[in-house]
Amino acid sequence: MIQVDISLTREAGDWPEDAEWLAERAALAALNAVWDPADGPAELSVVLADDALVQTLNRDYRGKDKPTNVLSFALTEADTPDAEDAPIMLGDVVLAWETLVRESAEQGKTLSNHLCHLVVHGVLHLLGYDHEVDAEAEEMEGLEVEVLATLGVPDPYATNSPSGAS
Repeated sequence: MIQVDISLTREAGDWPEDAEWLAERAALAALNAVWDPADGPAELSVVLADDALVQTLNRDYRGKDKPTNVLSFALTEADTPDAEDAPIMLGDVVLAWETLVRESAEQGKTLSNHLCHLVVHGVLHLLGYDHEVDAEAEEMEGLEVEVLATLGVPDPYATNSPSGAS
C-alpha cells in the first residue's frame, strides 16, 4: 500500500463542495496505478484555481500567456530527501476552474468526470509521463483510461470532441 500525503488547496474559482474529495480520489487512483510503494512515501499538492492564476503561472513558467486546463510542476528531479523516511516531493497540480467548466460543456462531460481526468493527467505528468510524441501520448492516454475506469469515469478520449487534457 502506498503512503502519500495529498495537500488540497482552494486558491480561486467557484469549485463545487466535493472538488477536494474528487481530486484526492483521482490523485490516489493515479498513484496506485504507477507508484511503487518500495519507493517510499510521497507527497503532492493539488491546487484548485481559476483561469487568471493558471494563466499567470503558464506565462511565468512556460512562456504561454493563456490559461490552460491543468498545469503540473514536477519536483521528482530534485535530490532525494535528507531524512531516511521523509516523503518524496512529487510536485504540484494546478487546475483552472473556468477552463474546466468550458471544456466540460464543449465535450459533453460532467464536471466531476472532467475534474478527475485532469487530476489523473496532472499526477501522471508529475510521475514522468508525457504526450509530446505519439508513442508517449498513446501510453499516457492508455494509462489515464485505465485509471479513470477504476473511478467509474468513461474513456475521455472515446468521443470526437476536442482533446481532454493538454
